[in-house]
Amino acid sequence: MDVNMGQWGYTGMHGQSVCLALLLLLLSQLPPCCCQDSHGPPQGPVDTLPRFHFTQPRYHATVYENSAARTYANSKVKMGVHLAQRSWEIRYRITSGDDEGFFKAEEYVLGDFCFLRVRTKGGNAAILNREIQDSYLLTVKASVKGEVLETWTKVTVQVLDMNDLRPLFSPTTYSVTIAESTPLRTSIAQVTATDADVGSNGEFYYFFKEKMELFAVHPTSGVVSLSGKLNTEEQNRYDLEIQAVDRGMKLYGNNGVSSTAKLFVHVERVNEHVPVIKVATHITSWLDKDPVYAVVTVEDLDEGLNGEIEDLSIVAGDPLEQFFLERSEGSEFAIKASDQVDWENFPYGYNLTLQAKDKGTPQKFSAVSVVHLMVKKPQAVEVKFEQELYKMSLNEISPPGTIIAALKITPEPDDAEYILTPSADSSYFRMNTLTGVISTARWFKAVTHNVFDLEVVEVDSELRVKVLVSIEDANDNTPTFSQPSYEVFVNESVPVGSNILTLSALDVDSGENGYITYSIASLQPLPFKINQFSGILTTTQELDFESSSESYVFVVRASDWGSPYRRESEVNVTVHLENVNDNQPLFEKVACQGVVSRDFGIDEVITTMSAIDIDELELVKYKILEGNEKGFFDLNPDSGVLSLRRSLSSASPKNGMFSLKITATDGEKFSDPMFVNISVVHGKSPPKSFNCRETRVAQMLAEKLLKKSRASTKPKIEEGFIDLFSVNRQTPQFDKTFPTDISVREDLRIGSSVFKVKAYDGDTGFNGQILYAISDGNTDSCFTIDMESGLITTFLPMDREKRDRYLLNITIYDMGLPQKTTWRLLTVYVEDVNDNAPQFIQEGGYRTVIPENTAIGTDVIQVEATDKDMGPNGEIVYSLLTSTTQFGINSSNGIVYVAGQLDREFVANFNLKIEARDQAEKGNQRFSVTTLKISLEDVNDCPPAFIPSVYNTRALEDLPAGTVVAWLETQDPDLGPGGQVRYSLANDYNGKFEVDKASGAIRLTKELDYETQQFYNLTVRAKDKGRPVSLLSVTFVELEVVDVNENLYAPYFSHFALTGSVKENARIGTTVLQVTARDDDDGRDGEIQYSIRDGSGLGRFAIDEVTGVIYTTDTLDRETKDSYWLTVYATDHGVVPQFAAIEVYIQVEDVNDNAPLTSDPVYHPVVMENSPKDVSVIQIQAQDPDATGGTERLSYRIASGNPQNFFTINTKTGVITTTARKLDREQQSEHVLEAPVILKTRISAMNSRMLNC
Repeated sequence: MDVNMGQWGYTGMHGQSVCLALLLLLLSQLPPCCCQDSHGPPQGPVDTLPRFHFTQPRYHATVYENSAARTYANSKVKMGVHLAQRSWEIRYRITSGDDEGFFKAEEYVLGDFCFLRVRTKGGNAAILNREIQDSYLLTVKASVKGEVLETWTKVTVQVLDMNDLRPLFSPTTYSVTIAESTPLRTSIAQVTATDADVGSNGEFYYFFKEKMELFAVHPTSGVVSLSGKLNTEEQNRYDLEIQAVDRGMKLYGNNGVSSTAKLFVHVERVNEHVPVIKVATHITSWLDKDPVYAVVTVEDLDEGLNGEIEDLSIVAGDPLEQFFLERSEGSEFAIKASDQVDWENFPYGYNLTLQAKDKGTPQKFSAVSVVHLMVKKPQAVEVKFEQELYKMSLNEISPPGTIIAALKITPEPDDAEYILTPSADSSYFRMNTLTGVISTARWFKAVTHNVFDLEVVEVDSELRVKVLVSIEDANDNTPTFSQPSYEVFVNESVPVGSNILTLSALDVDSGENGYITYSIASLQPLPFKINQFSGILTTTQELDFESSSESYVFVVRASDWGSPYRRESEVNVTVHLENVNDNQPLFEKVACQGVVSRDFGIDEVITTMSAIDIDELELVKYKILEGNEKGFFDLNPDSGVLSLRRSLSSASPKNGMFSLKITATDGEKFSDPMFVNISVVHGKSPPKSFNCRETRVAQMLAEKLLKKSRASTKPKIEEGFIDLFSVNRQTPQFDKTFPTDISVREDLRIGSSVFKVKAYDGDTGFNGQILYAISDGNTDSCFTIDMESGLITTFLPMDREKRDRYLLNITIYDMGLPQKTTWRLLTVYVEDVNDNAPQFIQEGGYRTVIPENTAIGTDVIQVEATDKDMGPNGEIVYSLLTSTTQFGINSSNGIVYVAGQLDREFVANFNLKIEARDQAEKGNQRFSVTTLKISLEDVNDCPPAFIPSVYNTRALEDLPAGTVVAWLETQDPDLGPGGQVRYSLANDYNGKFEVDKASGAIRLTKELDYETQQFYNLTVRAKDKGRPVSLLSVTFVELEVVDVNENLYAPYFSHFALTGSVKENARIGTTVLQVTARDDDDGRDGEIQYSIRDGSGLGRFAIDEVTGVIYTTDTLDRETKDSYWLTVYATDHGVVPQFAAIEVYIQVEDVNDNAPLTSDPVYHPVVMENSPKDVSVIQIQAQDPDATGGTERLSYRIASGNPQNFFTINTKTGVITTTARKLDREQQSEHVLEAPVILKTRISAMNSRMLNC
C-alpha cells in the first residue's frame, strides 16, 4: 500500500523519539487487496537547472591613475557569482571594453561565493592616465568549467585622480584701470588659473608674491579687491605679482610648484560718473505769481571738480523760450517762466528736455531728462443745473412764502448766486439768491393763467434754466349767478310742471371744483322745484292767486363739488302770481223760501242776495233768470236787494208761490242759479219771512283770505333770516400751547419733522379751514411748512456754525371771504451737533529741529487746532498717534515735549502723527491728524560699533601669507570726523596678523599650523576722529584654524577576504575571528575604527571598533542558515575619513540538536479483517534536520497498543505489517498503536534526548 506522506515539522520536542498514534480501522465489508492510500499518488520533484548569474548586472570599481602593475580595483560591493554548487569551477574573462589591455579579471573563491577581481596588468602594459580617460566600461563573462553555464556583467572602472599636475595661469598678464575714488572692498580684477587635476588635487591658492597693503586677493577665487585708500598724487600705478600654489603638493612636504601672473593696476583720477538729474515737479495754480514749475537737483558722485556741476540747460521743448533755470543752492535749480506762458496753444503742457554737465576732465554730460510742466487750471467740468428743465406744481391757494423748489448747479461753487429774470410771471415769486430756493411772493387767487414761465440765472456762470410752475386748481371760487336776483310773473293758471324760470351760475374753478348744482333754500314748502343740474325752476302744484301769496320770494343756492368743502352762493328769486278769473260767484245762501203778504208794500225789500267771487276782480251782478215774467219783483243787480216792484194783490202765482231763478255773474263767469220761493199769503202774517240754506261761502272766503294773508307775510320772515354758516365771522387763532421758541439739531435730515403748528377757527367750512405759511425769517430756506397740516419740516441742511437761530414768522389764514389772518413769531434755536472736526491752524504739518542731547521735559513745539462746534463738541484733546517713548504731548494745550532719551544715531528724524479729537458725548467723536517732523542735530556721542559685535571666522591652516581672513566693519552714526574710524590690533600673536587701519582688513602675515594652535582671539580697537573727544570701541575676532585634510593614506587589509567558523550552539559573545587593517598616516589620521556595515550576518555578529574582533550577538542555528557574509569596514579618524572594506565568510558548524520528525502526526490506515501474515498496513516516514542525522540512523518500534501482537514493524524501514494472528473486526474494529522513532547515536546523547511516549 502506497501512502503519500507530507512534511510536518514537530516543534517543541526535546528527545530523539517521536510518539506516533496509529488508528487502525478494520472494515470487514471491504474485499481483500482493496487497501488504498487516501492521499493519492506521490508527487515527484521537477528538475530545474541550477541558478548561475552575477549578483548585479553592473558593478562600479575604482583604481588610481599611474597605478603599478597588478593593482586591484576596489569595489564597495561584492562582485561575483554565488556558488549554487560547491563543485563549480568558475572562470572570468573580460570580453570587451579594454581595448588598450589595461585590465585582467581574476577569480577568488571563498565559501559559497566566487569573487570577481579586476586588476591592472603587469609587464609592458601602459599606465592609466585619468586626464586621458577617466573611466572604462568592461564586459565580463563568467563560465563553469565542464558545464554549459555562462553569464555576463558590466564593470565600470573609474580612474581616480592623482596630484600629478600644477596650476597654470591663463593669461599670465592682466591690466586694469581704476578710479582713484573706488570704494574699499571693491573688486577690481580677477586672475584665473586652472589645474587639470580634480578634487583636492586640483585645488590651489592665489597670493601676492610680495606683501601688499592696498590690495587683497581671494585665495580661491582669484578676485583682487581694494583694501586701502588710493591717492594718485602718491602713486598712480601698481605692478602686482600673483602666484598660484598647488595645495596638494604642499601637503606632501614641499612648497608646491607655483605659477605666476602679473597684474598692472593703473589709478586715475577719473571723471567716472555722469551727472544725474532728479526732478521734483510742481503743479502750479493758474493764479500763482512767479510760479516755480519744477525743482531740479543734479548729483555727481565724483569727487573734486569731477563732481561739481557747471551748468544745467534746457536743450529742447521750449520753442518760444518762455522758461529759464534759476540756480539756488549748490546743484539745485528752479524752473521758472520769463513771461506769460502760452498755455492756450499748449493745453497739455510743455515737455522740457534738460541736460547737465560737470566740471571734470574730460567733461561729462548727463543723460537728457524730460520734465513735463503743467499748470493747474480749473478742471474742465461741465457746469450745469441739475435739471435741464424744472417743472413744478403749486396749489393756487398757497399763501405767500410757500417754498416751491431748490435749484442748484453742479458742481456748485461756494459763492454761487441765483436770480430770477424779471418778468410779469416772476413778480409772483421771490428767490433766495444764496440757496437757490424759489418761494411764492403773492397770492394766486386772481391769476388768469395756469402756468408761470420763469427763468433762473446763476450769476457767475451765467447759466440759465427754465422753471415752469403749474398752478393746481383749488376750490377757492364761489359759483356766481348771472343775475344778482331773479323776478318772474307767473299766471296762476299755469299747469303743474311748467318751467317758469331758468337760473344760471358760473364757477371759474376747474374740474369738480367748478361743477355746479342748484337747490332751493327755503324754510317753507313752495309750489316749485329746481333741476339741480340745469337750474330750471318748475311748478310742482297748481297755483292759486286767491288762496296763496300773490308773490313768492325764496333763495336758490348754487353749490360746487369741490373739496374739502363745497362753495355755495345764493340768489333771491321772486315769483309773482298773476290773478286769473277762474272762479264763479258763489251764493252765501241758496234755496231760500219765504212768505209775504199780498199787501206787501211796493219797493220794500223782500230779501237780499249775496254772492261772493273769490277772484275779487269785479263786483258781482245779480240777475233774475226765471219766475219774474210779470215783473212783480225787482232785483238790484249790484246790491242783490230783492224788492217788490208791483203789488201782489193781483198776483196769482202758480201754486200760490213765486219761484225766482236767480244767478250772479262777475262779468265772465256765472254762478250756479239759486231759487227763491216766495209764497203769497193773506192775513196779518209778517211781511216777509225767509229761510235759506247757508252755503258757508263767506267762511270759505275768510279762510282763503287768511291763508293768503299768511302767505303774504312769509317772504318777509325769510327776508329777515340770516345764514350764520356762510359768513366768515371769526379770525383763526393759534393754539394756546404755541411756544415762543423750539430747538432742533443741526444734523436733522432733510424732510424731518421739526414742529407742528396747531391753530383753530370757530367758523365752519372754508371759513374755518386754515392755511399755514412761513411768511418771514426763513433766511436760509432751511424750513418749509405744510400749508394744510401746519407741519414744519427741514427743507435744506442747517449749519449752526453759520447761523444758530431763526426767527420764523408763522402766519395762518382762513379760506373764508373775506379772508382773515393772524401771525406769531417762532424762534428756532439750532442745537450744536458734532459735525465739525478739529482743524489744525497750520496746514501741511509742522517741522522743527532740536539737538539730540535735548533734556527730558523740554518743550519742543506747540500745535494748535480749532473746532467750530460748541461745548464738548468743540473741546479739543491732543494725543500722539505714533507710538514713541521719546516725545509726549500736553493733551490740553498741544505742547509737544521731550519725554525720553534722544539719540540721533538711533533715530534721526521723528515723523509723529498728532491727533486733535473733540470730546463729543453723543455720537462719534471727530478728529483731525497732522504730522510733526522733528529732526535731531548730531552730537558726537556714539563710539564706533562693530558689526557684528564679535567676529567668528575660520581659516584653513595652509592659507598663504597675505590672505585676508576677516573684514572688520563698524558703524559710527555720527556725522563728520566723529564718524571716521581707524582700526588697530591690541595683539598680533608674534606678527601672525595685521589689520589695515582704514579698511579693517585682517591679514595673515605668517602661515598657520593647526597642530600648533587651533584658535586665536584677536583684540581689535576702532577709534573715531571726533572732537573734542574721540570715542573708542573694542571687539574680538575669534579665529578658528581649520585642519587641512592631511589624511593622505587610506586604511588597508593585508587580505582580500577572510573566513572563519563557529559552532551553532556557541554562546552569545563567542569570538569568531579578528580582522586587522593598517594605515600609513600618523596621529589621528592613522587611527582605525572597525565596523560591520553590510552582509547577511548583520544583527548576528558584531565587531569590536578598536581590536577588530568579530563575535556573535545572537543564537545561531545551522539548520536555519549554515553560513554568513560580513562586510567589515576599517575607517580612519582623518578630517576627511578614508576607509577600506573586507569580506568575511563565517561557516556555522553543525551540532546534533534536533529530534527526528515524522511526516504526519497521526496515520489512519485501513486493513481487512482475517488478513494473512505480512500484509503491509502503512510505512512510517521520518527525518532528522541535523547534518549528522541521516534516515539510515533512524530506528522504529511499536511501543504500545499491540498486546496481542496483531502487527509488527520493520525497525529500519518503518513498514507495519500483519502477523499470523487473525484480525476480527467484530471483536475489535480499531487498534491504536504508538510507534517511537529513535535516532541511533552515542548513549549519552540518546539518554539525554529520549522522549517517553
